[in-house]
Amino acid sequence: MMFRIGIISDTHGLLRPEAERALTGVEHIIHAGDIGRPEIIDALRRIAPVTAIRGNVDNGEWAREYPDTNLVRLAGKSIYVLHDLKTLQADPGAGIDVIVSGHSHVPKIDTAGGVLYLNPGSAGRRRFKLPITLATLEVTPEGMRPEIHDLGRD
Repeated sequence: MMFRIGIISDTHGLLRPEAERALTGVEHIIHAGDIGRPEIIDALRRIAPVTAIRGNVDNGEWAREYPDTNLVRLAGKSIYVLHDLKTLQADPGAGIDVIVSGHSHVPKIDTAGGVLYLNPGSAGRRRFKLPITLATLEVTPEGMRPEIHDLGRD
């Protein structure tokens, strides 16, 4: 059995149709902050259940319902979500399987100390020459398969 998680960050108020298409069919979506406006989460919830945290640009009354960090358990995996990896205060060795972060706009998949670190990059407006990306994480009995998806165009 496979459980597919869509991971998106730094939308900054823009949910591209390419992102919505790339997330179609996932069982759950994680938004790692810098949402930009509440309608983004509403649109993502039409695709799948959403776990979202607040990023540094998420302010105002609507953003108060989102925590700065979240620990969610999906498909038997413990996933810690924060916006800026540099602010990590959780102990990665404390039973955490995956650490999801955003903020840098740079997509990255790394493993350290048996923990998967996943930054989906930015799915919002292009910044500098960085790609427009999101990630998926497939959890299977054999393990976890993270993948970065380039959404391509402006």
